[in-house]
Amino acid sequence: MSKRYQEIIKQVDRRKLYSPGVALDLVKATAKAKFPESVDLAMKLNVDTKKGGVSIRGTISLPHGSGKSVKVAVLCKGDKTKEAEEAGADVVGAEDLVQKISGGFLGFDVLIATPDMMGAAGKLGKILGTKGLMPNPKSGTVTADIGKTVKEFKAGKFEFRMDKGGVVHLVLGKAAMEKQDLLENLKTAVLAVNKTKPSGTKGAYLKSLTLSSTMGPGVRLDAREMIGAEE
Repeated sequence: MSKRYQEIIKQVDRRKLYSPGVALDLVKATAKAKFPESVDLAMKLNVDTKKGGVSIRGTISLPHGSGKSVKVAVLCKGDKTKEAEEAGADVVGAEDLVQKISGGFLGFDVLIATPDMMGAAGKLGKILGTKGLMPNPKSGTVTADIGKTVKEFKAGKFEFRMDKGGVVHLVLGKAAMEKQDLLENLKTAVLAVNKTKPSGTKGAYLKSLTLSSTMGPGVRLDAREMIGAEE
C-alpha cells in the first residue's frame, strides 16, 4: 500500500459511526485500485437466523443505477417474445431456453418468466436456485408485464436477500460516481431493506451498516438520519 493510502486508512475509526456523507467521502478516498471499484453496503439485520423459515428479500430500484450493465433473460412465448426483445432483453426463449440453461448456460444476471412458463422453469430449480436466479413473484420476476419489467431491471432494479449470517449485501454504484448520486442510492437502499422488518421485531432492525469500496476498509455507518423519519 502507498503511504498516502495508509494515511487514509488511519482516518477510519472502526469503532466510530459516521454520518452518510462523511462515510462516503472516506469510501471514495480509499478507492484507489487500478480498476473501477464499487461502493458496497453490508447490512446486519436483527433477525434470529437460527429459526428455520426466516427469509428476508425484496427489490430495489436505485435512482442512479448501480453502474453495472445488467443482462436480462426472459422465458416466454408468443407475442411476449417480441415484447421482451423490443424492451431490450438480452436473451429470449421458451423451451429452447430451458434446454440451453439445463446444458449449463448462465449468461444473464436476471431471469424473468411469464406465468405460463413457470412449469417449464420449475425444471431448472436445482440450477437456478443455488444461483439466486429462479423467477419468483416476490421479486417481480414472474409477470405478464414483460416489457415494463425488462426495462426496470435493465435500468438497475435488482433483488436483495439476507444471507445465512443475517446480512444483506448490496452494490450501491461505482466509487467514481458523484457523491450526491451515491448518497441518494444509499438512502433508497437503506429504506427499502428497513421496510422488510418482520412484525414483532424488538429493538433496532438494522443492527449495523458498513460501507466500503471493493478493496477499501469498512466504514461503519450511522443510519439514524436516513430512517428516523420513516419509523
